[in-house]
Amino acid sequence: MKLGVVGLPNVGKSTLFNAITKAGAESANYPFCTIEPNVGTVAVPDKRLDNLEALYNSRKKVPAVIDFLDIAGLVKGASKGEGLGNKFLSHIREVDAIVHVVRCFDNEEIIHVEGSVNPIRDIETINLELILSDLESVEKRFSKAEKQAKSNDKLALKERDLLLKIKKILENEQPARVVEAIDEDEKKLIKSFFLLTTKPVIYACNIAENEISDYSQNVYVKQVEEYAKKEGAQVIVLSARIEEELAQLDEEEAFLFKEELGLKNSGLEKLIQASYSLLGLISFLTAGEQEVRAWTIKKGDLAPQAAGKIHTDFERGFIKAEVIDYNELMALGGYVKAKEAGRVRQEGKTYEVKDGDVILFKFNV
Repeated sequence: MKLGVVGLPNVGKSTLFNAITKAGAESANYPFCTIEPNVGTVAVPDKRLDNLEALYNSRKKVPAVIDFLDIAGLVKGASKGEGLGNKFLSHIREVDAIVHVVRCFDNEEIIHVEGSVNPIRDIETINLELILSDLESVEKRFSKAEKQAKSNDKLALKERDLLLKIKKILENEQPARVVEAIDEDEKKLIKSFFLLTTKPVIYACNIAENEISDYSQNVYVKQVEEYAKKEGAQVIVLSARIEEELAQLDEEEAFLFKEELGLKNSGLEKLIQASYSLLGLISFLTAGEQEVRAWTIKKGDLAPQAAGKIHTDFERGFIKAEVIDYNELMALGGYVKAKEAGRVRQEGKTYEVKDGDVILFKFNV
């Protein structure tokens, strides 16, 4: 999974990226200090893996991972090449979802590119640039599709009509994600257009450190939540500066610091939970002496598809899956005991994998 971290200059975007990836992207109080996207790979925290590793005495632990791309700050006119606009927009096309960092704090010492703090204006600045970029792309495709449709080719006609529908939506300054596909062909077509505004969004409200324990009075956060509700986007609240401090601590110190602040989860944990939920992802687990590992799949994937995540041969030659829920496995004290107790299930090709399933696949190629 790839998440693109975006936002106007000086909203705390690179500070947050540094903290969650510990990758050391440059952060400074001036626009465009991030020119190429910095990429950081983050292990998804999962206590289940730690417990399975201890239970099996495994040699290796392999968590699921997320790639974060810190993408250059955006200003008005980016779709026409202002600032680093064209670079910014091309990098967004590579990600699965957008993490839009929004400044929700006042601080006279940190320059705002627009001169004042206004989260809705900031969100709409970026959204409009994405819409304008998509409109340009759709208009080019529409001209081409219109010519091809003259041959009465069914697919060309369908593409032309769909592009016209998207074009009208974009012209009304709405994102392409509001377009509802009427069948699988349209879904595939929309995906093939690689439009920026079809990407799902998580708004990350960056608040001041002294508000992290109670941000109920933060009017900026309330504004973002109302805005996100209208477009079905996710919202998380964090402090990039506190995330920066947490990144410097070891696990025990970080736990105590979070406890002191009254935080259940760090910003990274909130972000991972929100991205899994937004993209409809879950994790199944494999365990043994050699290694324990978490595998990320789509909610609703069947056993053969999950097996294919490990190796294409597993899917091609799928016979069955031996499955037990993680909590039950831990309660029974291991796989052998679970099998003796008759708690390991034999599942076939139509089994829908659940989050936390511990699975042993049987296959033959």
